[in-house]
Amino acid sequence: MSRPVVALLTDFGTRDPYVAAMKGVVLSICPDATLVDLTHDIPPHDVRAGARTLAGCYAHYPAGTIFVAVVDPGVGSARRGVAVDVGDYRLVGPDNGVLGAVCDERPPKKIVELTDRRFQRPTVSRTFEGRDRFAPAAAWLAKGTAVTALGRAVPDLTRLAWPVPAVTGDGIAGEVASVDRFGNLISNIARPAIDALLRDGAVEIRLGDHEVPRLVATYAEAAAGEVCALFGSTDHLEIAVNGASAAGHFAAAAGTPVTVRRRAGV
Repeated sequence: MSRPVVALLTDFGTRDPYVAAMKGVVLSICPDATLVDLTHDIPPHDVRAGARTLAGCYAHYPAGTIFVAVVDPGVGSARRGVAVDVGDYRLVGPDNGVLGAVCDERPPKKIVELTDRRFQRPTVSRTFEGRDRFAPAAAWLAKGTAVTALGRAVPDLTRLAWPVPAVTGDGIAGEVASVDRFGNLISNIARPAIDALLRDGAVEIRLGDHEVPRLVATYAEAAAGEVCALFGSTDHLEIAVNGASAAGHFAAAAGTPVTVRRRAGV
């Protein structure tokens, strides 16, 4: 039988002992667990970035993986701590939207609030529920405890509202959804919507007031320093600068408008 996988995502960074403490709690309860760091570099308190990152990688993990996502500006407040069964995976974290993007793709089969004290540390800090509530819950799940044993059932999760591109007969109006560490500007416009426009000819791509010269298949098709657009690993339109940061080049960030239209006269 394979070892259970517990995957951690936080905004804690790695300088402080917070992640190490969570790992110690998991291993103390379930010594057989394989611990995986998804990332601990989510911008502090950025629940949207945490939700987007989790949704972008969870499906690449083996069935049975338990994900602990702790991006929790409301720690110690009345917001719930939850565990969620989405079929192949289980999720643990605060009910503030950080788990919601995964649940948009995979409707939950079971959701419980983490109320049973048997599956928490004896004392739960109001400032570190990641160690005292979420890590123990994940460890008990890894040991084979049912989600439903962890607490009382709740009907649904807090969800975040995600901007949706506006599609018209001759174009798409979207925006930058995220910026990766290379400075690539990843939009919320998926390939199928642009493919529909490309069937009718050439398109014009704009980032705010700036026209993006061309759509390429890979970064290497663009010359060094050239601005381009392409479909990245998530099949969403990206604005990039080969060898440099598009975010820095354009002073752009999440929320910057991205538009795609049929080129005039085509």
